[in-house]
Amino acid sequence: MQHDALIDLLDRMTLEEKVGQLVQLTGDFYSDRADARTGPMAQLGVKDSELANVGTVLGVSGAEECARIQRSYMARNRLHIPTMFMADIIHGYRTIFPITLAIGASWNTRAAETAAEVSAREASAAGLSLTFSPMVDLVRDPRWGRVMESTGEDPYLNARMAEAFVHGYQGDDLLGDTSRVAACVKHFAGYGAPVAGREYNTVNMSERQLRDMYLPGYRAAIAAGAKTVMTAFNTVDGIPATGNRHLMRDILRGEWGFDGVLISDFNAVRELEAHGVAADDRQAADLAMHAGVDIEMMSICYMRELPGLIREGRVDASLVDEAVLRILTLKNDLGLFEHPFRGVDPEAPTVVRPDATSRAAARRVAAQSAVLLANHGSVLPLRSFTTVALLGPVARSHDVLGSWSAQGVPAEAVSLADGLQEAARRHDIDLEVARYGQKPEDYTKLDDATFQEAVALARRADVVVLALGEPSAMSGEASSRTDIRLPQAQVELFDAVRAVNPHVVVVLSNGRPLDLGQIDGAQAILESWFLGTESGAALADILCGDTNPSGRLSMSFPESVGQVPVYYNGDTTGRPYEVAPQEKYVSKYLDAGNYARYPFGFGLSYSHFVYGEPELTSTTFDAEHPLEIAVDVTNDSDADGVDVVQLYVRDPVAAVVRPVRELKGFHRVAIAAHETVTVRFTLCERDVRYVHPDLAERSDPGDFLVSVGPNSRDLNSPMTVRLTETAA
Repeated sequence: MQHDALIDLLDRMTLEEKVGQLVQLTGDFYSDRADARTGPMAQLGVKDSELANVGTVLGVSGAEECARIQRSYMARNRLHIPTMFMADIIHGYRTIFPITLAIGASWNTRAAETAAEVSAREASAAGLSLTFSPMVDLVRDPRWGRVMESTGEDPYLNARMAEAFVHGYQGDDLLGDTSRVAACVKHFAGYGAPVAGREYNTVNMSERQLRDMYLPGYRAAIAAGAKTVMTAFNTVDGIPATGNRHLMRDILRGEWGFDGVLISDFNAVRELEAHGVAADDRQAADLAMHAGVDIEMMSICYMRELPGLIREGRVDASLVDEAVLRILTLKNDLGLFEHPFRGVDPEAPTVVRPDATSRAAARRVAAQSAVLLANHGSVLPLRSFTTVALLGPVARSHDVLGSWSAQGVPAEAVSLADGLQEAARRHDIDLEVARYGQKPEDYTKLDDATFQEAVALARRADVVVLALGEPSAMSGEASSRTDIRLPQAQVELFDAVRAVNPHVVVVLSNGRPLDLGQIDGAQAILESWFLGTESGAALADILCGDTNPSGRLSMSFPESVGQVPVYYNGDTTGRPYEVAPQEKYVSKYLDAGNYARYPFGFGLSYSHFVYGEPELTSTTFDAEHPLEIAVDVTNDSDADGVDVVQLYVRDPVAAVVRPVRELKGFHRVAIAAHETVTVRFTLCERDVRYVHPDLAERSDPGDFLVSVGPNSRDLNSPMTVRLTETAA
């Protein structure tokens, strides 16, 4: 449909029809059973006659149901405008990939793109047109449950991953390729910084910090072409994001030029009242519409109040027309006017199940996302041992999909026991798997039979694999925790096993960084996160040495929860600990160190990589002449491996205090045994820009410190380079 045709369609719509397009309701309202609709409709106060104008539908599952609703909807809609189906497809639809935090730990943008591409293919076959992903909120506090949905604590890495997710979902031809879905960037803005890590809590920071650290990820996703943006639940400078005109109108639409659809989060328009900035639904609708929110998700302030606000002159009708035109344009971009079922055969809808191709992709991404945190005495890989015992509450568990796993089926997932039994047969390993301690409640409570069996198996094994962690319900939305240690029952199991066998390999399953001080005695620790459908197979490949671990942390693990938030790119202070760590009056704790136990970018390999001294093409650069940095990395082991080579920069003198270091580039590099490769980086003037006190982003001439290394801690001695001239 041409643009002029959309304008004509808009002109033919009544005010009530236009307002209906601005509302999103769940699929419950469109059930083919009247009794199933009664509760939701009564609770929200929606009339059956109004459903024919509601513009989009949330959370419907399956092609058959989407086709049924679309057919019924278009028959009742006066102008035959199709509805659009949206859902939270975060890290897979039916084939579940690792949680997003784990994909961030792959440091592989192609892995993110692959996960999104497979998710889009399955979701579109199930009738969906849009996913509420990627979540690009920068996160620094692991107490917050939704860290599992983010790619971590660094704005540069988050931005690169955001671009990859958007391209994976939308592809190059969203209109012509019906195996793709529209992407929705969330949560705009600053949602990942709630005070005390508590879900839905206040966000309190300066606009300069917001722009410098938190906005780059959203901006990168929008620049990559994301069709929609979701507002955050939180406040920004005391104003809830959903009613924040400066954030949405001035920055998002004005400065960044975003002309796509802006949708509220679930009930967020009505929650302006709970926040205390709106007295009632009418004022909430007024604030959200003036802020530029196009779609109100799961509340009906717009439906009930906008017509009256327009008639009274409090809201200009042009604002509604702009919002409706953006929604119609999105539907047109997806081809829904010509093909309302969009790739789904309404007579023979597809039933989506994981296939060999999608499972192979999930296994590959899962293997790249696990992070080897410790491997003392090279206890891993296991293939050098004859007898292995697999113990712990996660050993046989199929709870490996993680939160927001869409239509994933735990029974279809490969457990660690399943995967390791198959690998043990390949490597002629005698594997014994514990029978006890595998029930869901055993994450936090273990009985005597579990301990007795575990100790007996550990005593007669060469090495113990102890599978510990959180159940998936302990992370995700509304799952903040103050204590991010392993449950005490699991620590007691670890102590009992280690007392009879010091060769303990801990495999962790969790949705956030943890305080791991209680298992310091483990010979090896493999962070597996929630790796999805192929979790156990990917982990077995790593444990037995068929895959060399290559994941690197995208979020720091604290030494103690008391340090939280602890992150690699903190600002320097007037009394820095690094200058005089023995002094009393410096920035430090009395009872803990300043630094993370496992820092951003950290991860081990079965290979051993040695870095040469970086070489510069010049010691100066400017806006027209970037700086080239080269470093030789040698794999001086007998194992082929992949290293993640990282470039960091520090601005030692600036108009505002700058971080002690900032990631400015990375490369995943495959290096064969005993091979040396040269890794090259380009540092441009735009890479050293930052947000000044006047909120303008620019660079300053002067010196910068450049470092290269395998993580944010273990870097070469910094080299001084000079920016001689900035961009005009």
